[in-house]
Amino acid sequence: MAIYRFRVTFEDYDDIIREIDVLSTQTFLDLHAAIHQSTGYNPEVSSSFFISNDQWMKGEEIAYLPNPRKRERGVAIMENAKLNKFIDDPHQKFYYTYNFERPFDFHVQLIKILKEENGKTYPLLVKTVGTAPKPFGALITDPEASSTKKEEKEEYDFLNETEYGIEDAQDLELDLVDDEETQDGEETEEKDDFSDEFSDNENYEDDY
Repeated sequence: MAIYRFRVTFEDYDDIIREIDVLSTQTFLDLHAAIHQSTGYNPEVSSSFFISNDQWMKGEEIAYLPNPRKRERGVAIMENAKLNKFIDDPHQKFYYTYNFERPFDFHVQLIKILKEENGKTYPLLVKTVGTAPKPFGALITDPEASSTKKEEKEEYDFLNETEYGIEDAQDLELDLVDDEETQDGEETEEKDDFSDEFSDNENYEDDY
């Protein structure tokens, strides 16, 4: 049986390479799973291969976990789509998008057609160059709610990171109030002494 050897590269990281051998009668889902066994990514996310020309322009789509709109349109499904039914060029290219929520795009190209070897299990990873970049995090579904939580967390962290606890902060506030009252009292006494002195001067002038 024929073996297809595919070279898989990230569109934005072309120095990261995987070469994978797949039976011609295996499906796009087998290739999808093999790619992510080699990258370490979760394969259980919505993804698609697109039949491509030499300029990597997208053509017919072969999807995994498609949305209802694609299903209604009659998109081909990976688990039902055998590779040999979509290959008519010895250098066939597929544009591949992994995880539509936070996509990585790949170039997948058929580079060799070989004979099956006894004792080997396919798909088979035959070459690895470079470490796959870490996948993106989850999408923020409610930015306003997330912003509110962030503000609450920052306020809470501020209280925890000060050198005073909550009770100490209350005591500090009381001390500040007492100091203010004391200062106000001192200012009043000084004013009264000055007023008395001024009053004596007035009496002195009258006597004179």
